Amino acid sequence: MADVIRVPNAKIALSTASVYPERTPDAFELAARLGYDGVEIMVGADPVSQDIDVIERLSEHYQVPVLAIHAPCLLVTQRVWGRDPWAKLVKAQKAAERLGASTVVVHPPFRWQRDYARDFEAGLARMQDETGVVFAVENMFPLKARGNDVVPYSPDWNPTDYDFPHVTLDLSHTAVSGSDAMEMATKLGDRLAHLHLADGLGVSNKDEHLVPGRGNQPCAPMLERLAGNGYSGLVVLEINTRKAASRSERIDDLAEALAFARLYLAASA
Repeated sequence: MADVIRVPNAKIALSTASVYPERTPDAFELAARLGYDGVEIMVGADPVSQDIDVIERLSEHYQVPVLAIHAPCLLVTQRVWGRDPWAKLVKAQKAAERLGASTVVVHPPFRWQRDYARDFEAGLARMQDETGVVFAVENMFPLKARGNDVVPYSPDWNPTDYDFPHVTLDLSHTAVSGSDAMEMATKLGDRLAHLHLADGLGVSNKDEHLVPGRGNQPCAPMLERLAGNGYSGLVVLEINTRKAASRSERIDDLAEALAFARLYLAASA
């Protein structure tokens, strides 16, 4: 009997961060042109990424749904949507509900956010009880300082050992941390709710976000595993195209990343 190809219900989205230094409207345009299923909004310095009214109009204009919101958790976005980290999550939740997005991606707190970090697990659980939007805590990585690992996150950079019901697994971050991504996925089981698909070489402390297949992370085996398990979360291409020599080269990279995901997000049965 011939093999049957089983394709899961997982949708493939483009992170708006993947088009930088182009901007959020360009991400919608390119997602529509290339055939992505939707976008993940990286809320950041771009004013459009912060404006839900404009995002809604872009989504309607390009007929590209917003599938996820990445809350502003980076050092460079500490003042985006205010300085209160809980207020940022509430705003991300409300944005997701309004736009029809299923997921809010959130990083672990920084250590100096002591009150936020102390209540993070319990507070996130309370918020989760009040909405159908999934809060998926992302794996990060330790930093190197004078040859030593420094962990700027609390309780840790790695959410797999904690009681978060939903986790985002980022394969560029596993490269930096030297983690076994497949082992992490196994440990997470059904808690793996969101995948940031990118690649990395892991030879430095640099978070590379390479096009899948250009590094040494198990991008293809990960997608094949998810397909075989009937994964229904999101696969988000979060790649770095800022060094593209031209817009056409950026488009080629985004098209290659999508083709890679489509190819391997299928399983023979």
